[in-house]
Amino acid sequence: MKTMLSIALFILAFQSRAQLSDFDSVNFNKADRIALECKKDELDNLPQLAYQLTSQLHTDVEKFRAIYRWVCGNIANDYRLYEKNMRKRQRFKDDSLKLNAWNVQFRKLSFKTMLEDKKAICTGYAYLVKELANLASIDCEVVNGYAKTSTIDVDKINMPNHSWNTVKLNGKWYLCDPTWASGTPNADTFQFEFNYNDGYFLTHPKLFSVNHYPVDTKWLLIEEDGPSFESFLESPIIYGKAYTNLSTYNEPKKMHNTIQRHEKVTFKCNLLKPVRSEDIMLLVDNGSTSQKIHPEKTTIDDTSLTIEYTFDRTGFYDVHLLIGLDLISTYTFRVKS
Repeated sequence: MKTMLSIALFILAFQSRAQLSDFDSVNFNKADRIALECKKDELDNLPQLAYQLTSQLHTDVEKFRAIYRWVCGNIANDYRLYEKNMRKRQRFKDDSLKLNAWNVQFRKLSFKTMLEDKKAICTGYAYLVKELANLASIDCEVVNGYAKTSTIDVDKINMPNHSWNTVKLNGKWYLCDPTWASGTPNADTFQFEFNYNDGYFLTHPKLFSVNHYPVDTKWLLIEEDGPSFESFLESPIIYGKAYTNLSTYNEPKKMHNTIQRHEKVTFKCNLLKPVRSEDIMLLVDNGSTSQKIHPEKTTIDDTSLTIEYTFDRTGFYDVHLLIGLDLISTYTFRVKS
């Protein structure tokens, strides 16, 4: 009985916290259904598409949701086009005239590809979300900046490489990433698999900033103690599943860490939903063996998750944080004697 009461109080704590979220009372089922019903609509008449998606909805957040879900469910990520663009931009990065000429040419090419094939890269996704939202009288902007994934070499991030959106709802700006929310491109085959990730919709700015950094830092939407570009580059790799499990990420601050043997390592984040302590795992790889282990100490206090672990041997380790089967984040630790 005592155990059941503890579980009930635990779940209630999460629900109470969730009720403080800005749109917790909004049911997006109708907006999502409309987006699905409009799946066969084309891009040759954006005003008509915006009307089809929003005319039956009453609030801006529902209208934006229908637009966002339609874009995420109908535009495929063109990884081949993305690679071509990045090669050209790297080639011309020190020649502003050639870079500007390429940008003009590329905008025409990418717009044509999106209209004809419903394929785009991040700028196309962000542009389309903005245009449809603006047609629905919703303030929405494209944000250009830097992004980190497990496949991007941070040492080569010397120019903006990603675009996303910020949208104004009820007088407040929010962040979303329709490109990453839409699914997963295969870098080897250039095939795209639609697999919607709701975690990138109106994401908490502090979580978003771990792997997004805008050129104009006002779009961090963090009033105090916002990250510097250097700390952004040093931060851990977080994955798509982090966005469906976490509201914020706190520690460790860096991807690469050097510590002493027997020094305590602390992982901290805030959860979006209840988890069991036994579902928290670390996958530790020393280069020759890889094993899942339960941390020495896991503390869940309301939505706060704290994990403690110590290395009893020197060496170099890749460490991955898992919640259940979901890969959350990756770090390296050089453990010295």
